[in-house]
Amino acid sequence: MNNSLSHILNHLGEDREQGYDAVVPPIVQSGNFTYPTVAAMRAVVQQEMDKPLYTRGFNPTVGILRKKIAALEHAEDALVFSSGSAAIASAVLSFVKAGDHIVCVHKPYSWTKKLLAELLPRFGVEHTFVDGTDAENYRRAIKPNTTFFMLESPNSLTFELQDLATVAAIAKEHGIITLCDNSFNSPLFQNPIDHGIDLVAHSATKYINGHSDVVAGVLAGSHAHMRQVMQKEFMTLGACPSPHDAWLLMRGLRTLELRVHRSADSAEKVATYLAAHAKVKRVYWPGLPDHPQHALAKKQMKRVAGLMSIELDAPDEAAVERFCDNLKTFLIAVSWGGYESLQWPVCALKGPSGYYTDLPFTMVRLYIGLEDPELLIADLKQALARV
Repeated sequence: MNNSLSHILNHLGEDREQGYDAVVPPIVQSGNFTYPTVAAMRAVVQQEMDKPLYTRGFNPTVGILRKKIAALEHAEDALVFSSGSAAIASAVLSFVKAGDHIVCVHKPYSWTKKLLAELLPRFGVEHTFVDGTDAENYRRAIKPNTTFFMLESPNSLTFELQDLATVAAIAKEHGIITLCDNSFNSPLFQNPIDHGIDLVAHSATKYINGHSDVVAGVLAGSHAHMRQVMQKEFMTLGACPSPHDAWLLMRGLRTLELRVHRSADSAEKVATYLAAHAKVKRVYWPGLPDHPQHALAKKQMKRVAGLMSIELDAPDEAAVERFCDNLKTFLIAVSWGGYESLQWPVCALKGPSGYYTDLPFTMVRLYIGLEDPELLIADLKQALARV
């Protein structure tokens, strides 16, 4: 079997003889499938994870994407969801029960935090947030009822890493399932399964799609784990993607390698420029040599992707807003991983609905898109002059 990256992105799973010999796989835009006999239908019912019966379960277009995601994450199988939040929540719900305890890295994605802190306690599931920069904090947080570890390495705002291999080893000592949100990296820059992690999740909205026109999520792991999630949570909650969205995600994969390397190349130039600027107090990006976890980033990540945060040396929120409002190329928006450069100011969430009230108002997250890096640096330079 050809497992080269170019083969996975361009050909894996695409049985063109089954799709009218079309170069691009056709979209199987059907919610339902028919069978010539009762026996034929009965056979498919026994294999609903891999055969088309009803698109909430298996759809041929989504099936091609599943094969590609699994191969990219060095996993046996994968599932595709209608959002990254759905992928993470379904995985957690599948492996925990009332009375269990979850250990999670502190400052996770906001909807992961809400799942643990607001939803699961209603059903008797406990949680502990730990500083994951010290892997031993996971061990220290273990209770007799601990069944699940959650990692996010690095997280998507302040970019702390966890030592994946060490945390995975601790988990295996105690029979604990591990899940890592790998959205920052894309499957090209980090593969947690190679370090012993059981489950890997992505917001496929980000790098996997890459065009800012699909919201989706993926979960990858062993055949057994994926079958468990599929047969219960995936089918019951019904957070499945549309065939068209799956087709768009495959379109995004065609250029994944080109996009993530372009963004990473530009991010290095931008981060280096910002780190030397008088109006920037701090740059949060593990690719910089002075980042406290730079050595770990080099050890377990192939490259550092194009998302970073900065703290401005700004006297007040008005100065931060002047900086943000005067950026011309960086669009004000959430998310990342598309072709366009983005800015996400913490001060935009000021008020009772804010999720990150404990972070400094001077923090601005920047996503480095596919524009010329010199254009981005020039844009930052003129906006920083307004601070």
